[in-house]
Amino acid sequence: MRKRKLVSDINVVPYIDVMLVLLVVFMVSAPLMVQGILLNLPEASNEPLPREQQDPLIISVDSKGQFYLEIQSSQNEPLALIQLSEKISSILKVNPSLQVVVRGDGQVEYQRIISLMSELQNTGVDNVGLITSPSRKSNE
Repeated sequence: MRKRKLVSDINVVPYIDVMLVLLVVFMVSAPLMVQGILLNLPEASNEPLPREQQDPLIISVDSKGQFYLEIQSSQNEPLALIQLSEKISSILKVNPSLQVVVRGDGQVEYQRIISLMSELQNTGVDNVGLITSPSRKSNE
């Protein structure tokens, strides 16, 4: 009677198939995971500010002048200036050194941005940054 020798090779073809399917799924879903309100940011040619260790608190103002707080609980929900002030003050009580930045649409009224920045100052925010998109240099 002849003994059979055991085959100790691992068949990796199914694992490669699974990995390729996962790669395609992540490639398709990654662009869909962009958060925030779609804005037409004004352009500026200044150097970016140094970024702190933790992510900043982002406040968006759309072209209609509505305010949005870019946090998980109220991500796409427009807020009144009073509601925004209350939420920011509660966040700053927990983390007073949090950096605050404003993303304002290029078409929004200047008065809305000034009102927001004034309210942020009254809330206790020491330093407010503004987010712009980098300017496109044209060959003239």
